[in-house]
Amino acid sequence: MHQVIVVLRADREYEFTVHADEIAGLSGEAARAWLLGEFEALECTPSNPMGKVLILDVILNIAKYCGEARFAHGGEWARRFAACVGVALDRRAVRVDVPAFVVG
Repeated sequence: MHQVIVVLRADREYEFTVHADEIAGLSGEAARAWLLGEFEALECTPSNPMGKVLILDVILNIAKYCGEARFAHGGEWARRFAACVGVALDRRAVRVDVPAFVVG
């Protein structure tokens, strides 16, 4: 099970609990590939244009660029994002804090 919290503003955060059956068969590589695909589709700008794009940068920029509505509705896209974040980082609990630009 993974718990992913996405903070978009000081007064606005969204929590997703992803159960084992939802990530069955999702490898770390596949999770990272999905995240990179979304990063490109949303035309995110890397924080460091001179170097390698880190997975934490990818996650933060996706959350920043995708728009709050995707998280507010808690639909399939938001659940997929949460699943891929949890699997890619191999963490049970993740906090994606967009205003502070920190993943913890």
